[in-house]
Amino acid sequence: MSIGINPNSSLEFNCGLKMKNRFMLAPLTNQQSHENGSLSENEFRWLTMRAKGGFGLVMTCASHVQEIGKGFSGQLGILSDSLMEGHKRLAQEIKSHGSLAVAQLHHAGMRSPFDVIKQKAVCPSNSEKHNARALTLDEIHQLRDDFIASAIRAKKSGYDGVEVHGAHGYILTQFLSSKINQRTDDYGGTLQNRSRLLFEIVEGIRHACGNEFLLGVRLSPERFGMKLTEIKTLGQQLIDGSKIDFLDFSLWDCFKKAEEFPDSNLSLLEHIFQLDRKNVKFTVAGNIRNGNDVKRVLYTGIDFVTIGRSGILHHDFPLKVMENPNFQPIENPVTEAYLKSEGLGNKFIDYMRRWEGFVKS
Repeated sequence: MSIGINPNSSLEFNCGLKMKNRFMLAPLTNQQSHENGSLSENEFRWLTMRAKGGFGLVMTCASHVQEIGKGFSGQLGILSDSLMEGHKRLAQEIKSHGSLAVAQLHHAGMRSPFDVIKQKAVCPSNSEKHNARALTLDEIHQLRDDFIASAIRAKKSGYDGVEVHGAHGYILTQFLSSKINQRTDDYGGTLQNRSRLLFEIVEGIRHACGNEFLLGVRLSPERFGMKLTEIKTLGQQLIDGSKIDFLDFSLWDCFKKAEEFPDSNLSLLEHIFQLDRKNVKFTVAGNIRNGNDVKRVLYTGIDFVTIGRSGILHHDFPLKVMENPNFQPIENPVTEAYLKSEGLGNKFIDYMRRWEGFVKS
């Protein structure tokens, strides 16, 4: 792809699916579905408004694949066939606006709160700090199978694809982390062993769902015991394995310097761009707030941008940027009434109060 990508241009993935522009809605925690994991009207409205607003790819937030992997109250689940009715409705409506519909597959691991799951959380290794116990080998194999089963469920529900959540300190990050993962079997020790579960999940989904199903993986190169060098190695292995269509790098801030290389002037974005992408498309998230940020990221040759905060503030952020490349979002804090007009329910608005200076008190 040439330098200076037009955000309005379409993008074809290796699986054959086309994205109508270069904007993806970030999978954002919103806490507004039902406690049994079923889709709520509020979550339906929030996501489908973004499809109407021009996002070329709309992704659900962190749909958990096991009850014990639930990461927060009000989380949309994909762990059971009984939840498929909501997913079918959601996928159909997103696609009706010309957007790709993608389900993000998630398990929180040691980050599953006790008051949410009502039992000890699970982790690659015992963790007193997180009140988490180590998974048995059989449980790891079941976890792998449940990720794959959830992908099959997503396909049957009409989604164009899935993203495997391997970032932000959740279960797959916990396996990848040499700091957290202290196992001595085939799933611990070397990077090859620590990444084994992720590769088994990716290969299983591709085998079960076919080559026409969009498959991505989300990774983050820092925090939660992650090392940029290992994530770059892992990213290249995922590319070379020819099983995925895109890599989604959650960088916290695309433009910051890498913590692992304090003497280097390269940003995290520039480090990621050193990988040999071959046919795999790249997207990045992290501090992409306005039209100029979009231009800056796409200018490097990254294939598409993932928008979080500005997608909350403007359901039609892509349309606004395509109309005005210098578009600046509304200034914070914003009122509850404004957020409701942008499709956020009360629970989502309450969650957004955690972001300092975001919601007007």
